[in-house]
Amino acid sequence: MHDSIAALVGQEGWRAEGDAARVHYDGGGDRFAVEFYAEAERVLYWTVPAAGSDGDAAADRGAGTAAAAPVPRERIPDPLRRRIREDLDAAGVDPDAERRAV
Repeated sequence: MHDSIAALVGQEGWRAEGDAARVHYDGGGDRFAVEFYAEAERVLYWTVPAAGSDGDAAADRGAGTAAAAPVPRERIPDPLRRRIREDLDAAGVDPDAERRAV
């Protein structure tokens, strides 16, 4: 496991997934999954359906997958972006990784 991933796991809500770390965020009626990829030193944002949503029900019936989709950085609430940069910094990762284009 990368040192940066291990350090992020020490931050609230983060968990390791191979060469990446992920945290979920609920706020303002939106749910996001935030992923940090150690090799690329990049952050990706995804919108995810709320538990019990129609997307989850369809996936449970085998009728397709939940509607997770990438979200452009400019559509992410500033408090969430700030929190991610703070978590990266606390984990010893350059907080500018949050701003880097994929």
